[in-house]
Amino acid sequence: MTTYFITRHPGAIAWAAQQDIKVDRQITHLDSNDIQPGDTVIGSLPVNLAAEICQRGAAYVHLVLNVPEYWRGKELTAEQMIECGACLEGYALKKLDGV
Repeated sequence: MTTYFITRHPGAIAWAAQQDIKVDRQITHLDSNDIQPGDTVIGSLPVNLAAEICQRGAAYVHLVLNVPEYWRGKELTAEQMIECGACLEGYALKKLDGV
């Protein structure tokens, strides 16, 4: 079982280290074909990819941030992420058929 942290942001990597979040692989892009049952994927992924991860039998843990408008589109530091209430929340997602 592998824990992946999907991010390209240095501030998020620093934040995870400060929070003592243990990851096996930090990568900037997820290939969902690499995900196996029992894996954990941490990140801020589009809902369709998060649902695919869950369908593959892995856990999806979302990096939640409440980013004020004036910081959107900017690289945040670990300290700014803390100011934005950064936390991890687990989700179980399923794609609905026929919608």
